Amino acid sequence: MSATSESIGRMIRDARTARGWSQKKLAEELGTAQSAVHRIEAGQQNLSLSMIDRLAEALDMPLIQTATQGSVNFEIQGPTTLSGEIDVRTSKNAAMAIMCASLLNHGRTVLRGIARIEEVDRISEVLTSIGVSLNWIGEGNDLEIVRPERLAPEKIDERAARRTRSILMFLGPLLHEFDDFKLPYAGGCDLGARTVHPHMAALSKLGLTVTATDRNYHARVERDTSAERQITLIERGDTVTENAIMAAARTPGITVLRNASGNYMVQDLCFFLELLGVRIDGVGTTTLTIHGVESINEDVEYFISEDPIEAMSLLTAGIVTKSEITVRRCPIEFLEVEFAVLDEMGQVLELSDEYTSRNGKTRLVDVTVIPSDLHAPLDKIHPMPFPGLNIDNLPFFAVICATATGQSVIYDWVYDNRAIHLSKLSELGANIQLMDAHRLLIIGPTAWRGRQIDTPPALRPAVCVLLAALAARGTTNLMDVYVINRGYEDLPHRLNKLGANINVFWGDPSSDD
Repeated sequence: MSATSESIGRMIRDARTARGWSQKKLAEELGTAQSAVHRIEAGQQNLSLSMIDRLAEALDMPLIQTATQGSVNFEIQGPTTLSGEIDVRTSKNAAMAIMCASLLNHGRTVLRGIARIEEVDRISEVLTSIGVSLNWIGEGNDLEIVRPERLAPEKIDERAARRTRSILMFLGPLLHEFDDFKLPYAGGCDLGARTVHPHMAALSKLGLTVTATDRNYHARVERDTSAERQITLIERGDTVTENAIMAAARTPGITVLRNASGNYMVQDLCFFLELLGVRIDGVGTTTLTIHGVESINEDVEYFISEDPIEAMSLLTAGIVTKSEITVRRCPIEFLEVEFAVLDEMGQVLELSDEYTSRNGKTRLVDVTVIPSDLHAPLDKIHPMPFPGLNIDNLPFFAVICATATGQSVIYDWVYDNRAIHLSKLSELGANIQLMDAHRLLIIGPTAWRGRQIDTPPALRPAVCVLLAALAARGTTNLMDVYVINRGYEDLPHRLNKLGANINVFWGDPSSDD
């Protein structure tokens, strides 16, 4: 027997009423909003692994865990025509960095508008395990963070830590606290040899040396007492830039960071640290000057900015299904090159006047997708560091090019395996040739067709397969979608509100409900 989000919701509702609890009472037990409990019971809320565990514990009902054993899957009925408006939610990658940066602050940190996704749950579990107090407040998307006087990395939740690459960003904050500590090896998407060497090279300039031991990074720290230090990153990566910024933020004196990423999550981190009293010059450029401080003890709240990658995901849903939808709160500064490429391909987008995000910094627009007949671009599509085409937006052009007339080349020079994962689109009917581990030749347009397909083990390619399934004729069973839930909050429900037909289920798709 398979279980669906609707049948699990009914099970939870029945267990709650049997205990005589209101939805408000269950929400309090779960540390979430009553509206979230209502959506769960209606089968309209994404159920993360940690939420399933919390429900089973709160209701004393192991059957919930039993019913959801194995993989969670999506059943997508197509083809779909979407309509309506949808808001872009806040940035997963910015949230990861700022949650790690909260360790720098001995005061109370409140982060507004965090998506409740698996990646956030993993970092939350890690933070809690080392002694940090986390409390979801407001409507359940605001996170209060209070760290203890002394952190306890020796008690770290290794299972949670190994399931997220964001654990690497604990190196920068923890080097201020300890002379010697260990972190588990980093996990995350299967995208090939994403070396940690750039992190080690940068942080060594701030006194950190790391030795790889059995299943751990063993870090040792010698304090840097110089008044000024110059660091040139060997790779203009986002997380290595964030790690170096966090290391410099509480290293007294001036740190000049060259070849730095100016990407959206790095800017968000800088805006947050500025609230904590850390002066950072050159935000958004490749040269950052960080004026480090001895200690930080501030009570602050910060509104995380909107996610340009989610914005591109939602826009792609409209483009691929040839639908007219409006995607609101798009961070335009981080989408301008993508829009230029789409314009060259013949895609019509209507943009509103600009306005400002709740953080007071990020420029936003509302974007309306107009159904358009696309043609292949004249040149290959490839990513570049900000302000170029974002590496995490490149995969969406694979599914977009598959809908366009002509021959396109996608060149992903950054990751070893992502082009291979994107070739999975061929199982839904795309004419894709894998030229090598980094290049795809795509010939369109595609007559998409539904089928059962295993989800690629990387976030953006997995979402691309989901978006293609929206345009496919018939039923697509997308199996084991954990990687999508790791990066997106309630994506099936949100797309369904635009007219999609996506059902969540556990177990064999051929089973009776």
